[in-house]
Amino acid sequence: MSTHDSALDPSQVARARALLKPAVRHDPWWPALLAATALALTAVVFAAAAVLAPPLQTEHVESAPG
Repeated sequence: MSTHDSALDPSQVARARALLKPAVRHDPWWPALLAATALALTAVVFAAAAVLAPPLQTEHVESAPG
């Protein structure tokens, strides 16, 4: 009798191994994409506010007498 002889059906053993193998878990990508989008929009809004805001000082400052 050969050492490779077995009473088990190889296809059924392969099926059982496939069923027992843990499922591959993929990390969700949408939370990271949502956070990056929110950060980018916030940066654009702050940049636009900095450019479009009126200056705080509306009068020219005269030089100090020297």
